[in-house]
Amino acid sequence: MSKKALLFIALLVILLALLPVLGINDSITDILILVLLYVTLSSSWNILGGYTGQTNLGHAAFFGLGAIATRTLWLAGWNIFPSMLAGGTLAVVFSLIIGFPAFKLRGVYFAIGTLALAQILNITVGNLFPENSALSVDALSTYQLAPRYYLFLALAVITVATCYFVVNSRLGLGLMAVREEEDAAESLGVSALQHKLLALGISAFFAGLAGGAYAYYQASYYFSYPFSPEWTFDSMIMAYIGGTGTIFGPVFGAVFYVILKQFLVMNVGEWHLIIFGVLFILVVLFMPGGFIEFWKKAGVWFGKRSGKSRLQPPAGQLTS
Repeated sequence: MSKKALLFIALLVILLALLPVLGINDSITDILILVLLYVTLSSSWNILGGYTGQTNLGHAAFFGLGAIATRTLWLAGWNIFPSMLAGGTLAVVFSLIIGFPAFKLRGVYFAIGTLALAQILNITVGNLFPENSALSVDALSTYQLAPRYYLFLALAVITVATCYFVVNSRLGLGLMAVREEEDAAESLGVSALQHKLLALGISAFFAGLAGGAYAYYQASYYFSYPFSPEWTFDSMIMAYIGGTGTIFGPVFGAVFYVILKQFLVMNVGEWHLIIFGVLFILVVLFMPGGFIEFWKKAGVWFGKRSGKSRLQPPAGQLTS
């Protein structure tokens, strides 16, 4: 990553950190929290789905486990940070338990298997915990939105940074080798199962942390709601819109998706579901690499149109 990119990212994070100080209203803060939540969720999904090539349709299970563990421990008197770590750890343990049998399936069978497991957990939690989890009057009297916002901001930054370091490591090369051709990776000494389990564990951990932050943010919700499949499908759509297998694709996808969804809900109501469905189909058909790949191709195309193709060296530069 270039120094200019790092400087831009640092300035953007500083600006986001200053927004509550500048006095933005609560409705905008809520939208920003939703964006940051989905940045974390879609980036964590991208580790397994984008870089390892395993389409996980049960990502909401990790999000829900993190939420239910954090909410229970926090309301029992634990500090929020160890509560969230416990939620993330529970998500990792569950991911490893289901990972061994699930990874015996490949392709669409793996996707269907993970969706089925998540739905079983969703129904089970709904039956065991049908009540609404609401904060007490004392907790509501001390509720503040700014600390929640900073928690989501820190979590999103840590998640994206972790994705960057994982992808640019030896582990990341192994994950991408498994994605391209699992049998060929095995022949080169790369353990496909080991790499897929590691990717699943990292993905589940950050999804669990996101669930914990969500449980800390919401004043009242049903325990089964974080297990809903919409958390999986929304995160997956954002990753595809921005560009799977890229660091910032899920970030752009989350920003675009949340802002467009808020606009459509306010203007077209329930029709926004149809619009998003059509949008997802168009992206898969005509921009399989998402916005990131489209921008790269557009940059090359405009460079050629202006006579400054990236494939040609600057004038006067000798090439061997």
